[in-house]
Order: sequence, then C-alpha cells, then structure tokens
Amino acid sequence: MNRPYSLAQLMALPYNPAQMLQLAADTGCAAAGIRLLPTSPGGPAYRLMDDAPLLRETLAVQKGTGIRILDLEVVRLNAEFDIGDFLPMLAVGQQLGAAHVLVAGDDPDPARLTASYATLCEAARRHGMTADLEFMPWTAVPHLGAAQRIAAAAGQPNAAVLVDALHFGRSASRLTDLKDWPRSRLNYAQICDGKVPPPLDDAGLIFDARCERLLPGEGGIDLVSLFATLPADITISIEVPSDSRAPAMGYTAWARAAIATTDEVLGRADALRAQLVG
Repeated sequence: MNRPYSLAQLMALPYNPAQMLQLAADTGCAAAGIRLLPTSPGGPAYRLMDDAPLLRETLAVQKGTGIRILDLEVVRLNAEFDIGDFLPMLAVGQQLGAAHVLVAGDDPDPARLTASYATLCEAARRHGMTADLEFMPWTAVPHLGAAQRIAAAAGQPNAAVLVDALHFGRSASRLTDLKDWPRSRLNYAQICDGKVPPPLDDAGLIFDARCERLLPGEGGIDLVSLFATLPADITISIEVPSDSRAPAMGYTAWARAAIATTDEVLGRADALRAQLVG
C-alpha cells in the first residue's frame, strides 16, 4: 500500500467495532469504519453509545493495535431530523478519535436538508469530526453535483463530499466536477466495482450497494479515471460487501482480496495521473 487504507463496515457487517479494528490490523490497514446507526430501520448496527462493555473492548483493541477509526455510519438527514438524536453518537466518536461522520440525505426539501446538514456539521466540529455527505442515486442527494451544492451552501469548514465509486459510476456525476472541487472538502473516497449496465430500479441499486458489490477491476466502472482524478493522497475506504462471497471465503481472506485488487487499480490510476500531468 502506498496510501492509507481503511476497511468499511460493509466489508464485514457481522463484525462488531472491536472485530473491525482487529480485521484492519490483521490485514495491514491503517483504519476501519464502524456502523453505530443502521442504514434503514431495524438494520444491523453496533450502538456503542448504549453498550459500555463493547465500547471498552473497542477502546482496548484500538489501544493495542493502533488502528484508528476513519468514519462513523450513518447519519440520515430526513424531514424529522433532530440533532439531539445524534449527539450520543458524536460523543462516542470523539472518545474513539473518529475522523469523519458519514451522512446520507433523505429530505426532499433542499433548503431544509441543507439547514439540517449545516447543523450536523456544527455539532460534528465540536466533537472533532467532519461531516461527509455521500451522494446515492436513490436518495435526495442523487449525484456529485447535488452533494457539492449542499456542502457549499452549508457554509461550514468541516463540510465535505464523500465519493463512492459505485454511486459515482451509477449517477449523473462527472469527473470535471471533481477537478475544481476544493481538496479540503474531500477527505476520503470509497472503492469497489459494479456490473455494467447497472440495475434499472432503485431496489436493484440498493441491493447491489449493500449486498453484492464487485472487487475493484472485476466490473465495468471506470475506476482508473476516477481515482486518477481524485487527490493522490486521499484516504481510501475499501467497501466491497458480498453476502455470497465474503462469508464463503472468510472475511479476512475477502479483505485481503479487496486490498490486492485495490492496489492494482490504484497503481493504474497513479500511472494515468502521471501521464496526464506530464
């Protein structure tokens, strides 16, 4: 690896935060992401703010391995958003030294969504974190341009955009929009691959995103151009969930396979970047 790698929670969703940190250590990564709140009602999550024994275990593994926590998942901004609901999560994140909060936008009212995001940014900043808005085709923030407009309009120094390769390749997002975007508003990016053409409906897109992504280089997304456009030193979050392959292979072996294919893709991206600059 020639840059920091983190293992996203979806690499091993059955793993609790302590296990995610150990998995990162065992595979030579610098960090891991952890899911404290579900992506959908009733979904899996590890509420460290309500589980003192697991929080102590996570802190112990963190101290023993030196693995940092890249991001906390996931704050969903909907019409009923109340910052008070998320303060315990942010407090735990500060205790763990987490760097970023992953944010999804579900509120169809753009002005209210932007105001909620600004409020979250303010709270996250008080806890030492950025708030990274991820665009997804089926949400109220469907593409990179929409995420950029909200992040800029929020007017907060810790507002940032999160680029997920799967969503970039499956949305009306453009490389040209990345080139002029401030480096200070790009903290990390998620890598994976996906089949082309993609599913035609939201249900199919959501299933692929949460349950069956492809290893980098296995699909048809132009990862090389994307990562040649992103900053060369950006932290890479490896996010390749597979409900079929990962359990069969074993999560450690699956993570190592994802790391190896990420190395290959990023090596090609670095070569393209050097060619474009030269």
